[in-house]
Amino acid sequence: MEFQARSVPKPSRSIDSASVWQSINEDVMLPRYQIDKTYDWNYTHSPDVVTGLDIPQVKGEWTFCGKRLDSPLGIAAGPLLNGRWVRYYASLGFDLVTYKTVRSRARECYPLPNLQPVLTGPVNGTETNVPTASEMLGSWAVSFGMPSREPDVWRKDVEETREQLPKGKLLNVSVVGTDQPGFTLEDLAADYALCAKWAVESGADTVEANLSCPNVSTCDGQLYQQPEAAGLVAAIIREQIGDTPLIIKVGHTTEPAAVEALLKALSPAVNACAMTNSVAVRVRNPESGEELFDGEKRGICGSACRDASLLQTQLFVDAVKRLNLAVEIVGVGGIETAQHVNDYLNQGASIVQLATAAMVDPEVGVNIRRSL
Repeated sequence: MEFQARSVPKPSRSIDSASVWQSINEDVMLPRYQIDKTYDWNYTHSPDVVTGLDIPQVKGEWTFCGKRLDSPLGIAAGPLLNGRWVRYYASLGFDLVTYKTVRSRARECYPLPNLQPVLTGPVNGTETNVPTASEMLGSWAVSFGMPSREPDVWRKDVEETREQLPKGKLLNVSVVGTDQPGFTLEDLAADYALCAKWAVESGADTVEANLSCPNVSTCDGQLYQQPEAAGLVAAIIREQIGDTPLIIKVGHTTEPAAVEALLKALSPAVNACAMTNSVAVRVRNPESGEELFDGEKRGICGSACRDASLLQTQLFVDAVKRLNLAVEIVGVGGIETAQHVNDYLNQGASIVQLATAAMVDPEVGVNIRRSL
């Protein structure tokens, strides 16, 4: 492996929102996802755990779905391509670590660019397009297509990962059904449930069913928009995983009625909902005027989606209270600082998950913990 286990004796510098993005060039101590390299390259060149780094303790008692955590900090599905990436970020102060979405069969990643920097302020999905940027300035368009290794590979990797994670860390495994020609909704739900069952058998503490991906056109990426179908998928997963906590990853929505309908359908089987799986917008090269990704929308992640994600978190928290449901909310979207973490927690989220900021600056979790 190119990255070896490393000791980091220096204290982490304090950072603000802007310096997160500067650190991609300034800090060469810790490995990070290389956006100019392929998914397979990054999968193979996975880093080892970091030793010698002071991880500040976070005050308070933290639990999620009845399970104890050392902090409210988690990593969303995306950055943790395999067990080595999971253990790496677990060593950097993250306590709910999400193994990147797996399937019942192998699937290749989309071609580069998988992470395209964009230049934009806050987005809400009404934008015609956003322009590309030549460097990372806070937000990027994500285009992976939910790739997966073969089940035999990821199941063994999940098992080994759970065995090596220390106490106070929870392993969350993200799963998705793989739509096939001739599949009914019940077939797709059964495929979701099979992956979830395998994840639990391999040691997953929690399972996250991804019902939202703005970068695929098949129904598995849009199920959160169909409450009855989403409820069926959740119920069939529940039958296969017993009492293991089930999280549903949802996409961007702004309608209170749609939120209530989805929560009513999911609540009999689901312990938590995680949001927001980016805000989908088309991406344009400002010099040529050409739209990237064949003119299809891609999920915008990073600081640009924070406002929309905070609003959606509040929508879900309010609906949970109105309906008197036992569903926890996971805040996701544009978190870079301790203040952003507190913004989500103050909105009613139980915990938070980072992705973009952690990919750009692996030390962001340490710095957030220090401020918390």
